[in-house]
Amino acid sequence: MHAASTIRFSGALEKAGGSPAILPLPRTARVTLPEGGEVTVEGVINTYPFQAVLEAAGARGLRLRVSRIMLAGAHAHVGDVAAVELTRVGKELETRVPAELRSALAAAPRARAMWEKTTPLARRDWVLWIITGKLAETRRIRVAKGCDMLASGKRRICCFPGLNWLMKAGASSRKRSRTR
Repeated sequence: MHAASTIRFSGALEKAGGSPAILPLPRTARVTLPEGGEVTVEGVINTYPFQAVLEAAGARGLRLRVSRIMLAGAHAHVGDVAAVELTRVGKELETRVPAELRSALAAAPRARAMWEKTTPLARRDWVLWIITGKLAETRRIRVAKGCDMLASGKRRICCFPGLNWLMKAGASSRKRSRTR
């Protein structure tokens, strides 16, 4: 845990809507982490070890969702200041980039530069958005729009729920086919 990539900071636990608490990462802690996407980390909060996914929090950068178990293990409550150590866990798995997107990125240096700055999870969502188009024409349009959005500085595809949506859609279509 004491490698050069370990990030240490203290921060106030805040109330969150969907979980018992969140811990926003200070700007200084975010410098070594990719922006605009989920990052898998392992760490310690007040001596309690955990593994979690940091998530994007809009203009506030990244945040850690703190579960009830983590709060209890850390002997902490909302409003307390917690001491935290984080280390990024390896690299997230890369999604295979379709040939048409690879070609389009090679021809668009600004889009390619932004693509390389995004997280593997954000790249996965871009790829899923493109390949889930049923028609070749739809996929071609999405590749062109995607390159334009990347070139203009957009890191993530908006309004595409990604893998969670695909898993739910696949599950519901399997259910329907069994009942017929």
